[in-house]
Amino acid sequence: MKKVGLIGCGAIGTVLAEAIEHKIVICDELVIFDLDQSKAQKLKNSMNFPVKIAETLEELLSAKTKVIVEAAGQRAVQEYYSKLLASEAELIFMSTGALLNLNLADPRIHFPAGAIGGLDALASASLAGIKEITLTSRKNPKALAKTNKEESIVYEGYAEEAAKQFPREMNVAATLALTVKPVKVKVCVVSDPAVTRNTHEIQVKWQYGEMQLRFANDPHPDNPHTSALAAWSAIKLLQKLIEN
Repeated sequence: MKKVGLIGCGAIGTVLAEAIEHKIVICDELVIFDLDQSKAQKLKNSMNFPVKIAETLEELLSAKTKVIVEAAGQRAVQEYYSKLLASEAELIFMSTGALLNLNLADPRIHFPAGAIGGLDALASASLAGIKEITLTSRKNPKALAKTNKEESIVYEGYAEEAAKQFPREMNVAATLALTVKPVKVKVCVVSDPAVTRNTHEIQVKWQYGEMQLRFANDPHPDNPHTSALAAWSAIKLLQKLIEN
């Protein structure tokens, strides 16, 4: 019996559950956990697929799921990481900012590309040698909890600090940092009232050339802090792990 565990029943968790409901991901049962039990109950009530609500993390772990997806934020990763690692499940972490200072040697630890792509090319280039990599993220002020009326740079620095200052919005920076580690990823975050999409531009200079990658994603309708693509990248990874 193939079971999927889900920690966090917000926007990303809901999209993932809907993918299971519509048989995009094939499993037999979904076990969900959220500190806000009303969110878990609301998600269960919206589905016809078999869903079990776990009242505690320990109850979710005891369900012996094949894969567990974290979609609850960096604090949840920090709090639950050791317990999740002690399970036998494959683990998908959405809140990659919390992984930056952790040991990721266990092959059961996975993270999706999120709101960007091309990680295979970047990982390959990092083996040969990346000289410089820069991420410029441009978002509407609403997505950054800002109120500026004109374009404004709200952060310049490195990925690790960007993920701390913007824990919901800059997991993309953390994902890049984990992909090309130990190379440092320069980050510029722009709050721009003229844009309606979350835009990420990646510029890379490496041993044998240059790369330019650009992604312009619609925000998730229920959560402007994240792109809809982030949820779908998790669904694709979950699909792969369940099939294997």
